[in-house]
Amino acid sequence: MSIEVIEREMEIDRALPRFDFTRVEHEVVGADPETTYAAVRHLDFLKVHSPLMDAAMWVRGVPDKVARAMGRRTEPAKELPSLTFDGMVDGERGLPGWLKLGEDPPREIAFGAIGKFWQMDITWLDPVPETLEAFTAFDDAGWGKIAANFSVRPYGGGRSLLSYEARTAMTDEPSRVKFGRYWIVVSPFVGVIMRATLHTVKEDAEG
Repeated sequence: MSIEVIEREMEIDRALPRFDFTRVEHEVVGADPETTYAAVRHLDFLKVHSPLMDAAMWVRGVPDKVARAMGRRTEPAKELPSLTFDGMVDGERGLPGWLKLGEDPPREIAFGAIGKFWQMDITWLDPVPETLEAFTAFDDAGWGKIAANFSVRPYGGGRSLLSYEARTAMTDEPSRVKFGRYWIVVSPFVGVIMRATLHTVKEDAEG
């Protein structure tokens, strides 16, 4: 018996096929792909919590806290009531620098940003690229590009394999070296955040 394998390009591969750093986490969900994908699309990132997750988010926010204490950042921190995918990439009302890179329901959604996110005073590219092509083509020195995705695949009867990947590509060698040092420190915390996010989606889908 022969098995036909159909290869299909992923949205994240279209957005950032070559990258310098990546992290991938997985979760088996007791729900079909359609239900799992719906839970992904309705995820409120601000409701993702666990003791380790909260600690990781606090550590990641230290540079901003230090910048404010030193008077380098005086504008009030942006408070959001919720943060879904649509809210994240909703222009001025979303998160600075972020855009949707592609969607293939109920299989995958990809999103990304361009910034200098390894610095104490994080800078996001403004204006945000308006198209996937503009994001892909951007190569100004001194910046980094993030492409992340959630992907869903069937996993046996009535279950799904949910994956969360985050890729980073730098636009020049000095930035690559700087981010490499930063990544050694933050990668474990990024893993905590990603796993907590997957667990929240799993609970929503199974519930």
